[in-house]
Amino acid sequence: MNDSTVDPAPANRSAWLEPGCHPVADGVFRIPLELPQDGLRAVNVYVLETDSGIALIDGGWHRPDTHAAMATALSSIGRRPEEITDVFVTHIHRDHYTFAVELRRRYGCAIHLGAGEAHGLSEIRRINCNVPEESLIQARRSGAHELADEVYRVTVDEPFDATDWEDPDTWLHAGPLPLAGRHVEAVDTPGHTKGHIVFHDHDTGLSFTGDHILPTITPSIGFELGTWDLPLAKFLASLELVADDPTPRTIAPAHGNVGGSVRERARALLDHHGRRFDEILTVIGEEGGPLSGHRVAERLLWTRHDRPFSTLDTFNQLIAVCETMAHLDVLVTDGRLTAHTVDGVDFFRR
Repeated sequence: MNDSTVDPAPANRSAWLEPGCHPVADGVFRIPLELPQDGLRAVNVYVLETDSGIALIDGGWHRPDTHAAMATALSSIGRRPEEITDVFVTHIHRDHYTFAVELRRRYGCAIHLGAGEAHGLSEIRRINCNVPEESLIQARRSGAHELADEVYRVTVDEPFDATDWEDPDTWLHAGPLPLAGRHVEAVDTPGHTKGHIVFHDHDTGLSFTGDHILPTITPSIGFELGTWDLPLAKFLASLELVADDPTPRTIAPAHGNVGGSVRERARALLDHHGRRFDEILTVIGEEGGPLSGHRVAERLLWTRHDRPFSTLDTFNQLIAVCETMAHLDVLVTDGRLTAHTVDGVDFFRR
């Protein structure tokens, strides 16, 4: 959900949405590909010129017009999709992965994905639809049964193409990438998803942060498939990792404008979640008795505009509930809250 207190982005927040192939640094370009939803609006695909062709950071969402948009953008710098040799994907969400699979079908390029995403990819193929199964489990654990039922109803019949979810060619681990003439390093940053990876470009000082660090919003936590295993704790540890990195790096995010310090933004996000913990403890303390996660989410404000939970659409209510459960679980693990379960719903108290 959106961070209401930190906003390092330029005044013209929508500038990054302009179609094209925009120069970012020497041999690096940015292509914003439109997304079919009002929230994120586009995903940045980064083009890296190498000694053997071009490589992409993230692939985009496979939609009917995605190929034409990418081909047109590449042509503006005298390049063609046929020159793509590799696609390095930050994480498994469909707006980052599925068009990489289509590019491989067309041109034979190699796909590289974090090894931690293997279970999630297997789960997508098992479910064989767009139902966010694990998120619905967490919603029901929070007591939001009607919300879970509504999300299931909306997503179960959405178009789904299993061929968009083929395995990558390489399961990535932390370390240097095989990019001729460039020095780019993969860094494991689990949290937003289990296998999320950030790519540090040592030649330019850019950090392709995917959804780990975004310039104006906080990445959603807990919206993925696979076993729920304290995703917020992992995310906070990953933020500490990049916040403690002494090398200055510039944010090249999956959504939003390029710019700003990775280290400073990571610290701002850590501070945001610290305040969120305090808000949750206050809500539970004021109520006196144990509260369900759904009830806690309803008492909090959301987005940088401080919107009440009731004003969010169904999908964002689900994200809000999952994020609240992720915070509550960390507070229990840290000993600041206790929890007990009644009829499959967890209740929390100080």
